Amino acid sequence: MQRYFVKKEQMTDKVVHILGEDVKHISKVMRMDVGDEVICSDNHSRTVKCRLSNLSDKEIIADIIETLDPKTELPVKVTIAQGLPKGDKLDLIIQKGTELGAFAFLPFSAARSIVKWDQKKAGKKIERLEKIAKEAAEQSYRERIPEVLNVHSFTDLKQKISSYDVVILAYEESAKRGEQVQLAQQLASVTLGQKVLVIIGPEGGITEEELRQLTEQGAIACGFGPRILRTETASLYVLAAISYHFELMR
Repeated sequence: MQRYFVKKEQMTDKVVHILGEDVKHISKVMRMDVGDEVICSDNHSRTVKCRLSNLSDKEIIADIIETLDPKTELPVKVTIAQGLPKGDKLDLIIQKGTELGAFAFLPFSAARSIVKWDQKKAGKKIERLEKIAKEAAEQSYRERIPEVLNVHSFTDLKQKISSYDVVILAYEESAKRGEQVQLAQQLASVTLGQKVLVIIGPEGGITEEELRQLTEQGAIACGFGPRILRTETASLYVLAAISYHFELMR
């Protein structure tokens, strides 16, 4: 069954008003008609099954027939702070990270980031990444679309740390030295509903100076297993580990 996200104000007690690009997708791409059923989420806490009752070029009205409780969100809110990678790797990180339950994505410019975003074009890039997150959230039956934040400087990232309950810093040198307990210990310290920030460097990882500054702010350097992971793999690894710890083990 197709799933769509709508704004909170588009969902009343009895009907859902579907607008924008989803109108074309339902009527032209999926070729649905009156009587067909879809699932809609208000991107907050309400997900419903509804039946299409009126189709036009600008709006589709669907009658709510059942309130659902899919429980597809991670029980902890994980933000992935990703050092800007090369090419289209950020697309992959956001698409797959959304499927794995990330709450938000925070791209940041690290010392070893080769890519530098033009601020004039940053808005359009964020819009494209938001679309990737939306489509991935629909595909994976998420109840909410992860937020894609604007690109932060390293200084901005440091200032964000205090707003999280636990901050995990992926550090490949820890993995090289055989450190394998910090990640498990940090996950064990997290309680349901808390906010977790995972900081991942770009290709080449973070520098020793960045390590020093981040750990001074409270980040905990962790190895992600005995192997060295690519930057686009690290977030998927940790999200899978978090899912296993908080969902499959409970």
